[in-house]
Amino acid sequence: MPGLIGKKIGMTSVFSADGKNVPCTVIEAGPCVVTQVKTVELDGYDALQIGFEDKKEKHTTKPEAGHFKKAGVTPKRHLVEFKGFEGDYKLGDALTVELFTKTQWVDVIGTSKGKGFQGVVKRHGFGGVGQSTHGQHNRLRHPGSMGASSFPSKVVKGMRMAGRMGGDTKTVQNLEVLKVIPEHNLLLVKGSVPGAKGSIVIINK
Repeated sequence: MPGLIGKKIGMTSVFSADGKNVPCTVIEAGPCVVTQVKTVELDGYDALQIGFEDKKEKHTTKPEAGHFKKAGVTPKRHLVEFKGFEGDYKLGDALTVELFTKTQWVDVIGTSKGKGFQGVVKRHGFGGVGQSTHGQHNRLRHPGSMGASSFPSKVVKGMRMAGRMGGDTKTVQNLEVLKVIPEHNLLLVKGSVPGAKGSIVIINK
């Protein structure tokens, strides 16, 4: 499905037509440029590869530099492929946030905030003593019993335990587009999207 690469600016709120205060996320969507046009004849499928955010030539490898030179664009930091674009796009064409002017709903993909190594209460919602952990009396936030005795004599796969939390690719579907501001390349969507301020997100129509 067609879309753009963007950057999460942060959260704010806007007033709807009926006077309600609606929380929303501000995304800098584009401008992106077409860096490669893939076709069924050459690549086996149709897709557009687009780039977002310039980067210095000294930080660009020679294969990347040749790829961008062929497209006639400056080196880009982020590249993503999108399928389902309608229209005839050529190398170097610019894609802006105006792509979403007639769109009511979008899906946003981002990388959630990393939380580091966390225990079972924060990671899985265990309740501690007297609630959903297993009744240990002197360790309030520990997981409790984790398995059987002689059989199978191991912790079974999938057991909810402490570990690294966050830093995963997450998709939030069907976010309502509240406003498009073309002059500043801004897209306002209802609700929150995964990731910290300044993180890269992918917006799909």
